[in-house]
Amino acid sequence: MKLWRKKRKAFTLLEMVVVIFIISILLLIIIPNIATQKSHAESKTDEAFITTIQSQVDLYDGNSSSVTLEQLEKDHYISSKQLEHANDKGITIKNGIVQKS
Repeated sequence: MKLWRKKRKAFTLLEMVVVIFIISILLLIIIPNIATQKSHAESKTDEAFITTIQSQVDLYDGNSSSVTLEQLEKDHYISSKQLEHANDKGITIKNGIVQKS
């Protein structure tokens, strides 16, 4: 007595190659866009950070034209983390204007 087995359906080699090709094309399109979006997001974050520091300079009680980042941190206008971030990014204050070097 023969046992009849159901035929198993499987992908052919050609189908697998086509799927891998399509996935590789999609990755070639997506990866450069992700890199561009990352750099765009970093620049927007830096702009927002500079705006935040500028608003703290404007709110500073003392002479805002000669204020430094260290004075802002000492007087609790910015946190020590913000001071470190500003120093890492090369942000300075000149004549009351916050700018990136």
